[in-house]
Formats: sequence, C-alpha cells, structure tokens
Amino acid sequence: MILERINGPEDIRKVPKKDLKRLAQEIREFLISSISETGGHLASNLGVVELTMAMYLAFSPPEDKIIWDVGHQSYTHKILSGRKKDFSGLRTFGGISGFPKRGENPCDAFNTGHSSTSISAGIGMAQARDLLDQNYYILSVIGDGALTGGMAYEALNNAARLKKNFIIVLNDNKMSISENVGGMSEYLSSIRTGKGYNRFKEKLAERLGAIPAIGESLVEGLRSTKNGIKQLILPGMLFENMGITYLGPVDGHDIRKLVKAFEDAKRLDHACIVHVLTRKGKGYPPAEKRPEAFHGVGPFVISTGEPKKKKQYPDYTNVFSSALIRLAEADPRIVAVTAAMPEGTGLSAFRKRFPKRFFDVGIAEQHAVTSAAGMAAGGLRPVVAVYSSFLQRGFDQILHDVCIQNLPVVFCLDRAGLVGADGDTHQGIFDLSYLSCIPNMSILAPKNDRELEDELRFALSYGGPIAIRYPRGQAYRGLQEFRDPVEFGKGEMLYEESGTAILAAGSMVSTGEHVREKLKKRGHSCSLANARFIKPLDTELLERLAGRHDVIVTMEENVMSGGLGLQVSDWLMQHHPEIRMIHITLPDAYVEHGDVSVLREHLGIDSDSVIRKLEESGII
Repeated sequence: MILERINGPEDIRKVPKKDLKRLAQEIREFLISSISETGGHLASNLGVVELTMAMYLAFSPPEDKIIWDVGHQSYTHKILSGRKKDFSGLRTFGGISGFPKRGENPCDAFNTGHSSTSISAGIGMAQARDLLDQNYYILSVIGDGALTGGMAYEALNNAARLKKNFIIVLNDNKMSISENVGGMSEYLSSIRTGKGYNRFKEKLAERLGAIPAIGESLVEGLRSTKNGIKQLILPGMLFENMGITYLGPVDGHDIRKLVKAFEDAKRLDHACIVHVLTRKGKGYPPAEKRPEAFHGVGPFVISTGEPKKKKQYPDYTNVFSSALIRLAEADPRIVAVTAAMPEGTGLSAFRKRFPKRFFDVGIAEQHAVTSAAGMAAGGLRPVVAVYSSFLQRGFDQILHDVCIQNLPVVFCLDRAGLVGADGDTHQGIFDLSYLSCIPNMSILAPKNDRELEDELRFALSYGGPIAIRYPRGQAYRGLQEFRDPVEFGKGEMLYEESGTAILAAGSMVSTGEHVREKLKKRGHSCSLANARFIKPLDTELLERLAGRHDVIVTMEENVMSGGLGLQVSDWLMQHHPEIRMIHITLPDAYVEHGDVSVLREHLGIDSDSVIRKLEESGII
C-alpha cells in the first residue's frame, strides 16, 4: 500500500505522480474503515482528500501554514502529517481530536472548531509573518457554508490590504452541515454553472500557447491582465471587486489542476482566493446520497451505512421537534429559526410541516438572534434552536437586541452540558454562566422528556426572553410521576426528607436520583429537588430546603463560575449562613473530547464521584 509509506508531511512529495490517484483511493478506504469503528466526521473529509493532497504537494507544512475553518474536514491532513496510526483513538478520551490542535502536531497551525474563523486567523498570522520578516505561505481553507458567517466578510474586507501573499482556499461543496442557503450560495452557484468563462479561458490559452516563440509569454500576460475579461463574463466578481484575485473554479478532485492553481496563487504578492469545487461524501455512495446524515456519525456498517447501534428511545432533540410542531399547529405565530442546522436541532420536521414559518439563516448566529428579535417585535413567537456552544457567538445580540427590549424570543439550547467526542470547542458548559448575567433573561432546564415539552409550552406563553437548555442524547424517561405545572421561577420538590438535600438542574436531576438511592442504601436520609429554573432562583424552595437540612448539594452540568451553585451560595450566605454547601460542577476549564460517561467520571460529576466527595467532606 502507498499509504503505508506516508509517515510525515514530506512523504507525499516522494510518491510518483502516477500513484497519487491510488493514494487518494487508499485514504478514502482508510477513512471509511476507521470512522465506521470510531465514529466521526465522514462526508466532509471524503470530499477534501485530493484538495488536501494538493496542498501538501504544492506547499511544505509545517513551515507553510494551513488553517482549517471549523476543522472537521482535517482528517486527511492528519493522515498526511503522520497521525494515521492514531486514528483508532480518534475523538476518544486521551486520543487525537477530530479538530486541529496546535498541541497535537506541528502541522496544526491554529486550533479550530467553530465556523467562519480561518480567514481572520490567517490574516493575523500573515501580519505576524510580515512584521517579523519571515517567509512562508499561509492558506486559510473555508467552506462555502462558512462564508455565510459575518466574521468571514469582515476578514475578506481586510484581506485586500495585505501587501504579500495570502491564499484563501474556498472549498465549495454546496453544503455546510445542511444544504447552503442565501445570496452567497446563489452567487457561488452562478460561478459553478457559468462554464462560458472557463471554456473561453482554456480555448484562448491553448490557441495563444500554440504560437511559436511568443505563445507562452502571451498566455502569462493574459493571466496577469484577465480581470477585465472576468468583469465582462462573470457578473459581479465579488472577490475581485473587493481587491482579492480570484482563481478558479477548479475541480477539487483533480490533483494536477489543483496543484497548478496553487502554483499560480504562490506567485501573487497579495491576497487571492482559489475556488475549489468538491463533492461532500465522495467515494462512499451512502455519504454521497445523504451528506447531511454522514456529517457526524457514530460507528456504522460499511456495506449499508446504517448505524451499528440503534436508538432505543427518542433523544431530547426529537422530543423538542415533536413538541414544537404540536404547539405550532395551535398557534400560527410560532416560527422557528436556525443557523444552518435544521437536522442537528430537530427542525427539519418543522420545515417540512411549516415551510413558510421556518427560517434557516445559514451559519450566522448573530443574525439569527437579531432577526428573531425583529420577528418578536413584529408580533411573532420565534424559537431559535441552536447548539449551546454556538449561541456564544450571538451573545451581544441576546443582550442588546433581545433582552434590553424584553422581547419574547425562546432560545432552545441543544447539546447543553457535555457533548463528548467533539471536544472543547463544542462542550455546552458555559451557557448558564453567560446567560445568567443578562437582565431580563430567564433560564429553564428539564429533568426528563415530558418536562421539556412542558417547559417549551410555558416558554412560548411567557412574555419575555427565555432559554431552555437540554443535553445531547437519549431523553431521560424516569421520574415520570412528578409533573408539577411549570410556573415562573418555581422549582419542584421530588423527595423531601431531612439532613442532606440535593438541588439539581436539568440532566443532573437523574444523577441526583441515583445519588439519593445510594445514600438511602447506606441509611442516610436525603431530599431531592429539581431546580427547573436556574434564573430566577426559586427562593421559596431554597427557604424550604434550608429549614430542614444541614447540607445542600447543588448539581449542574456547567462550569462553577456564574452557574447555579454560586447563585444559590450567594443567597444562602445572605439568609442562612449556617447551611453547609457542596457544589457538584464542572471545573472552570476547557473539557477535552471523549465519551460522555468517561468524561463525567473523570470530571467527578457521576453518582459514584459525588458519593466519594460527600465521604471526603465528612457528610456521610
């Protein structure tokens, strides 16, 4: 196998040109085989095999810097840089990350995980290179989906000011996670389908090149002066009009053409964009047919593409999706907003049922939040469904455009808490902290599937900004006998005894139930309360707990700083300083990738770890 000879970034340049196509096939076979066992991002990585190979052939990492936007398409890059042997531990605790990490390999030039950042990072690196009088190439790879993010436009506007080489690689596969939407998608589509310009350019170059003695120099002259021709044939020429030289579009699965385009780009003394057309999922039919389904996958059967492990029960995303549709059938004011994630947030079914009431704004969380504020101001009831870690990108808009005006926007935060294999950029462990500090914002967390439905119904009847956070994965189906009506700012007493009380939020209520069961077996009485509202705190419930207990244990799947525990401590210190507090939280740190159950044990928030902490504290 050719792939066996690839153990470092320089090895691909030793492969004979005739064997490169075979190497691409071997890489695809390796990715499919490996990811079928570990899970990971498949479709995006299958789409950039030749593109990555061409960058390694035309440039010299780690001296030259490749910055991946988001980074979930960096698996071939990891293979070519010498990490093939580590793929058995991909995205597992202690194994290699599914994203670029500077501490993992010198060829990872910049940590990524969120969208639309690579051009900004590349410009900053280019400015550092030039100020320090260094000499290397910088490539910022960005997808057409990520190009809908506002940060990318800010960077493009700035890129034209660079006076030395800087290369933007536009990986155009018509997809972000779902199919792209909006004006940029339509513009790029017009370039993809506008074959006239490329046909004209190729024919003209052939004819000029055939002229004896002077042909090649005429072709080079054409390349340096063709902007006027582009302006005539390609309407708009957005990138050229911004001062960025446009090269392409190039077949992203033709290594020879890609290398040639990169060699052309290397000769420029300013910013350029190399527009590359790729197919997401290329080489694996199930992923080509359903690229959304194979964006991020668990272990699967290669022959069919079906997951090895079937879901036994609905997950929280499905529960949210079904509940929202039922509520929207009764209230025509309810609309749904997402930022390029209809599948991941469960809104695909809503889109099918209410196409005119569904809004996918592309990878543009800031715009999603403020447009929802406008909808609310206009009389609608918008639900913004987004991953917890991605809503961070819309913080100013939540504060300034939603909460100052006290507008009834419902934020449904999927993947709140630990998400597992995607790692530190995707763990939803900060939302309680960054939302709790905003006046007018209220925050809910359901203990189980039925409570998520009840909280969504309440939130849509509430008259101000409100967020519901719920975890990734199978919805908890326990504690069904407890279904007190959701009232503003009110928690729920589940089991009331004396001695020690557990006040848990969201996903930690089930853990609290297990802790209580273990304490009861040891002969210790224990109360369990469902916080339900993280903001505002239920101070009547706190008063009730303080009256019958010596110790209150708070439990949350969020960092300690700014979370539920510190808010409870602040209130108790003022009103009941005699009560002893124990906080079960995540550390104020970034949490690496790994299976959620492994991470919970490692971080000390599983039931056995809580019992040990109570033992060490002398409570039991």
